[in-house]
Amino acid sequence: MKAVLYDWGGLNVWLFKAVNAWHNEVLDRFMLLGSLLAEHSNFAIWLSVLVAAALWALHRKGQRALMPWFVVIAVFALGNLVDGWVVGGLKSWFLFPRPSLALPPGAVYVVGNPELNLQHSLPSGHASFAMLIAASLWPVLKRPGRYAAVAFVAWVGLSRISLGAHFPADVVAGSLSCLLVVWLVRRMVSGIVH
Repeated sequence: MKAVLYDWGGLNVWLFKAVNAWHNEVLDRFMLLGSLLAEHSNFAIWLSVLVAAALWALHRKGQRALMPWFVVIAVFALGNLVDGWVVGGLKSWFLFPRPSLALPPGAVYVVGNPELNLQHSLPSGHASFAMLIAASLWPVLKRPGRYAAVAFVAWVGLSRISLGAHFPADVVAGSLSCLLVVWLVRRMVSGIVH
C-alpha cells in the first residue's frame, strides 16, 4: 500500500531529488521566504491580515460585505485548530522519516535549519497551513486573487522540497488533508450563519 500511495512507485523520491538538486543563493532565499510565510506560528499575523481586509471591505462596500469575510475568518480560525489536530495526528500515526533520514547521507541538500523531528514527515504542516490560508480566502477572491492563492500554495510546497524538509507526497498529503478540513469547516460555519 505504501509503495503505491506514498512512494508512487519511486516517483516520490525521484521528484524530490529533481527539485532538491536546484540551488543558488537567490532561489534558496526565495524558498526560505515561502516556508517562513507558511509557519503555523504566523497564525496571529495572518488572522490580523484577514481582519484588516474585512474592515477594508466594510469601509468600501458597507455592511453587506461583512458576512463573507466573517465566514472566511471563522473558517480560517476553526480550520487552523482542526488542521493542527489532523496534521499532528497523521504525523504521529505514519511516522514517515524526513528525506535527510530516509535517503543516504549527502543525498539531501538541506537549506536553513534542519527539522528537529526527523520521524514526522507526512503530512507537511507548512503545505497544510498554506492551503488553509488559500482555501479560507477562496470565496472572497476574484480570478487574479485565486491565481495568486494557487501560486502561493505551490510556492510553499516547492519550498519544502527544495529546502530538503519534505518529500512531494508529504506536501500533497498536507495540502489535500487541509483542503478537506476547510471544506468541512466551511460547511459547518455556513450552516450556522445561514
